[in-house]
Amino acid sequence: MGYLGRRIGLSQDQGDSNPGGAGGAVGGGLLDLFTHGYFERQGDIYNDPGTVSGLTATGGVISDYTSGSDVYRAHVFTSSGAFAVTNTGSFGDTVEVVLIGGGGGGGSDAGGGGGAGAFYPNPSIPISTSPGSYAITIGAGGGGSVGTDIQGSDGANTVAFGYTVKGGGGGGSGTSGPTLNGRNSADPFGGSGGGGRRGNTAGTGGTYGNDGFAGTSDDGGGGGGGAGGVAGPSPFFIGGPGISNSIETGSAIIYAGGGSGGNEVNPSPQNPAAPGGGGIGGSKGLGTPGLGVNGTAGLGAGGGGGGGNPPPNGGGAGGSGRVIVRYQIGTIAATAKATGGAISFYGDKTIHAFTNSGTFATNANWSAGNVEYVVVAGGGSGGGQVGGGGGAGGYRTGTTPIGAHPVSTSIQIGAGGAGQSAAVQGISGTPSFFGSPLTAAGGGGGGNNQTAGNGGGSGGGGGNSNGSPPSQAGGAGNQPPVSPSQGNAGGTGNNGPYPGGSGAAGGGGGAGGVGGNAGSGASNTAGSGGVGAEVPTTFRNPVSTLQPGPGSSTFYLAAGGGGWSRGTGGTATSGAGAGSSGASGGGSANESSGGGGGGGDLAVGSNGSGSGGSGIVLIAYPS
Repeated sequence: MGYLGRRIGLSQDQGDSNPGGAGGAVGGGLLDLFTHGYFERQGDIYNDPGTVSGLTATGGVISDYTSGSDVYRAHVFTSSGAFAVTNTGSFGDTVEVVLIGGGGGGGSDAGGGGGAGAFYPNPSIPISTSPGSYAITIGAGGGGSVGTDIQGSDGANTVAFGYTVKGGGGGGSGTSGPTLNGRNSADPFGGSGGGGRRGNTAGTGGTYGNDGFAGTSDDGGGGGGGAGGVAGPSPFFIGGPGISNSIETGSAIIYAGGGSGGNEVNPSPQNPAAPGGGGIGGSKGLGTPGLGVNGTAGLGAGGGGGGGNPPPNGGGAGGSGRVIVRYQIGTIAATAKATGGAISFYGDKTIHAFTNSGTFATNANWSAGNVEYVVVAGGGSGGGQVGGGGGAGGYRTGTTPIGAHPVSTSIQIGAGGAGQSAAVQGISGTPSFFGSPLTAAGGGGGGNNQTAGNGGGSGGGGGNSNGSPPSQAGGAGNQPPVSPSQGNAGGTGNNGPYPGGSGAAGGGGGAGGVGGNAGSGASNTAGSGGVGAEVPTTFRNPVSTLQPGPGSSTFYLAAGGGGWSRGTGGTATSGAGAGSSGASGGGSANESSGGGGGGGDLAVGSNGSGSGGSGIVLIAYPS
């Protein structure tokens, strides 16, 4: 099975000539990554144009792959947008879809795990070119719980092609106060039920989910149900398994696992640390205290239940949902000299784009020589409570030799730091690497009230000092040091007090520039995120884009997130090259951008900080 390419947003027919199109820069999911040129005459690659006659459509993350002699295209939506069809072609007028609802949040205080969102497959949905545009709404994950006796929230519904699939049920909580059982998700398009808190019953799953598990009388919460099965029994509190499907890439991926239940006491042989269900649900909170882990974003996974008293003992948030649309576009296959990632062809080069960890492995037709690379780490999240913007993930590019076949090189894609709903510093991103010598460091998390930004590939912005000098500095960039530098420092926050209107924080550093300092006095403007870095010309396919940058260029990665301002002087923006990343007020970075998340306002609800974007690794060599 071959993987021909992956792009994000605009189709190759549209290119970047209409960046306002509904399938592209506004609402098609992530922005355009690499439109593969496999079915065009590009460089020395010969392709028979008569072999492609499938649908012509835009929207979402687009992946092409082969299964036997058939060539398929999948559109993957992890954010709301539109699937727009302009031509049905000769392979029929139906598409296959998978719809996944948002996962439920975990309950607090030895709470139950959140149930996975509904997993609904449909192998044949008729489509049309008139009107030809189908709105896609992705269900958000249910909120986690903070405090005593608080249930996790239900995941939101995912809606597409006339179907509404429910989110998973939130995990239960409460023994001394109200009895708050695991929430149900039981109807014809319902997802999985949430687990029960200690001593409480579990939620019931719907047609496209499974039941949660009840909490035990004295030890902890039950796991949330998963799309692939019910939650595990005590004493392990494991979330229900996810479900395997190959529609997205041709290879099996596990989606929609349940979150595990939280422990009342610290881990022991009777109360082990349990993972969430595959797909991948959040792990439990570990004892007293302990916070449940968030379910994996974009997979409809449930959040883990919180640990026991004392605080913090909150449950993790559920992961957002997903929509996958697949159809056949051809009957031939491409030949590359290596495997791994999403493979595209531009000019005389073959490009492998890794958005998930994997292996770059040479084929028998490999010719030893140098490859060109871009390695971008995960961005840091913004700080909570008048917080600084997250720093961008480290950005490294150059060439490196690859010897004679067989060669197998590990690729790691760094995760972005998780957004914060508490008055804490942002979380730094994790490293990406292309083999052990070529590592980019994660971006530094932004500072929160009266703390500095963290150092990293690029540094997080300094938080606001709330009237208490000195000003909080941004974190240092290029940490650990490499040459040439992989990033820049974050900006400094100011001393203005809040509430009352004059506190502001610094912007996170970007790969191409430092984060902005917060303004002082009446201006009170938060610092903007640092600009990202433009990728080498090898990767600038003119019918594709990465992220918007200065001027008309759209080939940028690794920009910083903006800080938060409490005053009236205006809010900061994310760094150019971050896509939707890091606008102040908690904007999250686009996945696969390495961008920093935006700084958060006060430490509650939707005013929390934004998450950093995951990283990316690009590899190119002569075709």
